[in-house]
Amino acid sequence: MPQVTLTEECMRLISQFESLTGAGSRDCVVDNRNERLIFVINPGDMGLAIGKGGSSIKKASEVMGKRIEVVEYSTDPAQFIRNCFLPARVTDIEFDTDEESRRIARIEVRDEDRGLAIGKAGKNIFKAKVLAQRQHDIDDVVLMQSETA
Repeated sequence: MPQVTLTEECMRLISQFESLTGAGSRDCVVDNRNERLIFVINPGDMGLAIGKGGSSIKKASEVMGKRIEVVEYSTDPAQFIRNCFLPARVTDIEFDTDEESRRIARIEVRDEDRGLAIGKAGKNIFKAKVLAQRQHDIDDVVLMQSETA
């Protein structure tokens, strides 16, 4: 299990997010490139984080001044990676190690979800790579080409 080190700013953001939504958060990534905050939410707290009709997450976004994305934590690396890509549906995940002993997660999504999995300017795959590294010591997340046509 990797040791996630939170900066002072992240600890402040997590505290603010928790007080605004009531959802517990275990990690925060400030993604300035995509002007967003990404919170890793405790299992079972997704409903609290989003709120009825998205009210909690909208309020937190307005108060914090950035778009907010949430990913539900899982102790299972495969499930956690699936959660990173939602609403795109991951159909297969394989874990292996490359020549440099780096842990790689190779994922497959439905063809119609491919663009959603990558995201505009690669922001969704970027999110999955950063969070998989921080939460499960996975060095890279690679989107595989589907073999079904």
